[in-house]
Amino acid sequence: MAENLKVTHYRDGTSIPHVTDNSEGPGLSTGAYCAYDNNESNVTTYGYLYNWYAVNDSRNIAPNGWHVPTDEEWKQLEMYLGMSESETNNYGWRGTNEGSKLAGNAELWPGGNLENNAAFGESGFSALPGGYSCYDSGSFSYMDYRAYFWSSTEINDNSAWDRALVHNHSNVFRTNLSNKKLGFSVRCLKD
Repeated sequence: MAENLKVTHYRDGTSIPHVTDNSEGPGLSTGAYCAYDNNESNVTTYGYLYNWYAVNDSRNIAPNGWHVPTDEEWKQLEMYLGMSESETNNYGWRGTNEGSKLAGNAELWPGGNLENNAAFGESGFSALPGGYSCYDSGSFSYMDYRAYFWSSTEINDNSAWDRALVHNHSNVFRTNLSNKKLGFSVRCLKD
């Protein structure tokens, strides 16, 4: 997909719980979504933020014919954009300008290495700086500076693989430390 997911129901029609009171979040281990800052006007541009439990729900968050990419599928995209296979297996900052290639819409980024790289926007993926939500603290962070995306690949009971783009880095961050309760953007891949 060339935009962040905006669904409010699983594929079977069941509503995904919409959390607007972040005090509900600390014990939450079921699917949920929210708008950044609980402001629905952010959804048009940035989509919703989903916890990983919504990503992994058997009722399927992705529309029919689509799925949330695995960590391996993210690696395939990164290699297609020029990252070496050995780098894709690392975590932390990896690659050279693959983050710039994934980003898009320069008006929404605040400048920095990501946007100022000549490869900015080349891939058509158009990642936007939608930030994230933290249900444990009730906070929202980094809109306009960072983009976070879930993979469907679990690491352990508490965390799953994700990707991040940050305004002052032209490469891609892969982490194995993201708590499943965080609200990140979701991009889907055609089946």
